[in-house]
Amino acid sequence: MSASHPDFDAGIAADLLERLRRTAPRVHCITNAVAQHFTANVLLALGAVPSMTIAPDEVAAFAAGADALLVNLGTLDDTRRDAIPKALEAAKAAGKPFVLDPVFVNRTPVRCSYAQDLLTASPTVLRANRDELAALYPGQDPLEALSRTSVTLAITGAEDLITGPGQTLRLANGHPLLARVTATGCAGGAVIAAFLAVSDDPVLAAAAALTVFNVAGEMAAERARGPGTLVPELLDALYLIDEVQIAGRLKRV
Repeated sequence: MSASHPDFDAGIAADLLERLRRTAPRVHCITNAVAQHFTANVLLALGAVPSMTIAPDEVAAFAAGADALLVNLGTLDDTRRDAIPKALEAAKAAGKPFVLDPVFVNRTPVRCSYAQDLLTASPTVLRANRDELAALYPGQDPLEALSRTSVTLAITGAEDLITGPGQTLRLANGHPLLARVTATGCAGGAVIAAFLAVSDDPVLAAAAALTVFNVAGEMAAERARGPGTLVPELLDALYLIDEVQIAGRLKRV
């Protein structure tokens, strides 16, 4: 996965954003309790439609009818454990893309084992930080392990690495203030799912999603006085962001 992706630029990110706003894809989010409210508002500000139920008796219908699925393991309670396999089976049967965000799998072996089982469902995009990847692939190079699969990997941090079969992108947008508000990373996973709903290229979709979200974060941080005012500024920035702002800030490494 060493070849670069020469096609990604601000125009592509803006085109996918416009497609998202025009079609308003629904993203079904099985996410953690801390992130639900913020994630829903991020998707709405962006132009997508969230659905959030985790009820095991109805989650399959919600996932099958959605345009993309997010599975976030931030609060892995019994209800979510029951709901996730049902949602994944329904989404896969309906041919819908899904994002796996294995939050904090490096903190507990039980959660890590559960996430490793979910990886057998071949997520369209695996979004994780380096500590989480090290836990998921002990003693292995995650990039090498995933190079033999169809999974696109989005490693997030100060620099984001997006890599899929034969193609790699490195991006460096964002702002440190985003880390001072809970659930910004989790919401970013939902944004990736929204962009997957409007693109057949998971690498470009993930790159566009992270670019739009992180550039909006930079715009918001410049106007915010601190974490408390960052949240409304971020929602406004996601609502207002356009190609001019993306082009003026996009940082490819």
